[in-house]
Amino acid sequence: MPSYEELGELLDPASTVLLTVECQQGVVGPDSALPELAREARASGALHNVARLVAAAHESGVQVIHALAERRPDGRGANRNARLFRAAERLPVQQLTGTAAVRVAPPIEVTGEDFVVRRLHGLSPVQGTEVDALLRNLGCRTLVVSGVSANVAVPNAVFDAVNRGYTAVVPADAIAGVPADYTPAMIRNTLALVATVTSTDEVLRCFGRPRRRP
Repeated sequence: MPSYEELGELLDPASTVLLTVECQQGVVGPDSALPELAREARASGALHNVARLVAAAHESGVQVIHALAERRPDGRGANRNARLFRAAERLPVQQLTGTAAVRVAPPIEVTGEDFVVRRLHGLSPVQGTEVDALLRNLGCRTLVVSGVSANVAVPNAVFDAVNRGYTAVVPADAIAGVPADYTPAMIRNTLALVATVTSTDEVLRCFGRPRRRP
């Protein structure tokens, strides 16, 4: 893990954005379409840590973007070119636009200053969405990535951020996937090669520390 000073340099509130990935009721809530993932997100403490990060970001002036995945009731515009998408069509809980399933899940709190970006297609919360343009307009240099899943959407977000020139920071205890032992292996063997891996507590320390005047 980076030193406190190194991480502090990356996490300047003026150029840092916190991204929460698919932390929506239909994914990590009690009535999830993916109950195994929802259980892991809660049992591991990942969802709680995302909520802690969001609360600290609100207090320190770090911009928050919530990236949600949804689909139209008629399915128009949604991908069908992978087994994951076809399986999602048959799940008992659908991530339909305008329903409770696509609302940010408690205990995460959304404020009026947050951006909520919804996508109808694909695997990534960055590629093909408003996220990249928002990051550039906000002057973002460092993107903190949190949420689910470590299997698909989180690594997609990290890769897309790095490919676009942002520095990615991943609090390892604020992401979750299934099975439980997959997440640390993926972080160690993949994300650690392209992102700065740290912990929620270390990010919170940096968010809360006084900033040096230029």
